[in-house]
Amino acid sequence: MRSTSMRTVAGLLGAAVFCLAVPAPAFAGTGAPRKPTPFCGTDRATGLAVSATENVPCATALQAAAAYTKVWHGTKGAPVEVRAAGATWKCQERRGDPDPYQVCVGTQDHTRLVLLSS
Repeated sequence: MRSTSMRTVAGLLGAAVFCLAVPAPAFAGTGAPRKPTPFCGTDRATGLAVSATENVPCATALQAAAAYTKVWHGTKGAPVEVRAAGATWKCQERRGDPDPYQVCVGTQDHTRLVLLSS
């Protein structure tokens, strides 16, 4: 019984190390370097995880995500511009591995990114 518990613990630790070692997804077409994206919370309407680059406060990221998820249905993946936290964001679905994800890019500063993912 003890060896089964030890194998389970070792497996979970190995999985955690693997997940932490994988780089954050690149934001295709933005020219942004791969940077770790801090987790900010979940979008209330969709339950999607919201992350942002270091230059976007989490409160701003959550506001941009909420503005986008209010209007994204019916857009069929086309880019949508939304206003949130005093800025304009261009948002759309992107292909990812394994799932598609949603990304919002600041129109005044393309290094400001907000990521929504499951």
